[in-house]
Amino acid sequence: MTASTPKIRIRDLHRSFGPKRVLAGLDLDLEVGESLVVIGGSGSGKSVLTKCILGLLPIDGGRIEIDGESMVNIRVEERERINRKIGMLFQGAALFDSLPVWENVSFGLLAQKKVNRKEAREVAVGKLAQVGLGTDVADLYPAELSGGMQKRVALARAIAGDPEIIFFDEPTTGLDPIMADVINDLIIKITREVGATALSITHDMASARKIADRIAMLYEGRIIWTGPTAEIDRSGNDHVDQFIHGRAEGPIKMAMRA
Repeated sequence: MTASTPKIRIRDLHRSFGPKRVLAGLDLDLEVGESLVVIGGSGSGKSVLTKCILGLLPIDGGRIEIDGESMVNIRVEERERINRKIGMLFQGAALFDSLPVWENVSFGLLAQKKVNRKEAREVAVGKLAQVGLGTDVADLYPAELSGGMQKRVALARAIAGDPEIIFFDEPTTGLDPIMADVINDLIIKITREVGATALSITHDMASARKIADRIAMLYEGRIIWTGPTAEIDRSGNDHVDQFIHGRAEGPIKMAMRA
């Protein structure tokens, strides 16, 4: 990898489900250390994009590279090696109900046998502290936590392996505005502390404006606009303008059923 190589490079990415084209020639670059937010309506393909990057969904065509290495048609061992650079904050936290918080946080480390259980708990406690949670939380179970605390635990898990890249999937969904802002602040703080490159997907414009260095809009399977966050209000794109202001009238038409 050279200094000019994007952390993630995507070219002409295609993915369909039967006759429905979700990604239709998508191009996108994510630079080292950048926080990029991909916005778009529900069903626009944001989650499909991240699953394709992670290799959870096969692609129909195109190229995906991380640090200049292809993620397409590679061996399982190579994909696992590259994926170890990545942390993930899932929508809805996606914690394991049957495991205490500390095991949720250190789950990946234990699965990869990088640490023993004593060391895993120590790592988990340290990561929980980074997201503002005390040692007393470590032995609780997810059902004993509020939604905001669960999201913090999920964030601690995402950074447990000190990843180079963190994916945030709708990080503020289901949270009240104050807790959503707390999570946004934590995302900014954590990515800076870890030194990670961040790719977030959301339809929450308050979150996007706060955590993004750059915003890209996904519509009909392609990125139709990308630019610095400060420029989104003067994008000159009618689709972007309609979306960020939440207007029903405009070029984006919502499917309606009688």
